[in-house]
Amino acid sequence: MSEKPEIKSAKEQTAFSQEVGAKAERKLKARRSSSQGVWFGLGMMGLVGWSVAVPTLLGAALGIWLDNRLPGSHSWTLMLLVIGLVVGCLTAWHWVANEDTEMRDEQGEDDE
Repeated sequence: MSEKPEIKSAKEQTAFSQEVGAKAERKLKARRSSSQGVWFGLGMMGLVGWSVAVPTLLGAALGIWLDNRLPGSHSWTLMLLVIGLVVGCLTAWHWVANEDTEMRDEQGEDDE
């Protein structure tokens, strides 16, 4: 047996139509304004990668230098490598969070 589709009131259809229209307009505007495309995304990934890699490598290099100058029971290399990794991850997280906030603010302005 076939079920009849539920008939919505004109008010519900209007609200739904407005929501669909707003989403479609947002998508079209994003396509027009996002001329960066794939290269922009790859550049952002590279920037995040470097912001993690550089402090990690600097911490490891400083740790190796300290291990050669100040031998001891603990490894400066390992400790500074982990500290560099944490600093790099926090830097990348902060940068990505700022970019996300800017994108949301921009999108909020578009919706108004």
